[in-house]
Amino acid sequence: MSVTKTKKAEIIAAYKVNDKDNGGSVEAQVAILTERIRNLTEHMKNNHKDEHSKRGLLKMVNHRKKLLAYIKNRNEAEYEELIKKLGLRK
Repeated sequence: MSVTKTKKAEIIAAYKVNDKDNGGSVEAQVAILTERIRNLTEHMKNNHKDEHSKRGLLKMVNHRKKLLAYIKNRNEAEYEELIKKLGLRK
């Protein structure tokens, strides 16, 4: 259900902005959140009555939405590239 350390390290390596980035960049945060959201969505398909997980899922989706809005305001081309790379819709 959660993202393992190795999977998180792979995501950070793929989306890091520079060599010193350890997952703190907005792009890496969005990528990690996306992976967590996908995992939790699979959990919710089997456990549709799990209200606590549903609330956590909604919080993560809203957090990702805010981070994506920040990226879009900062640099729209970067936003478009990230959306395409993650396979998200606008």
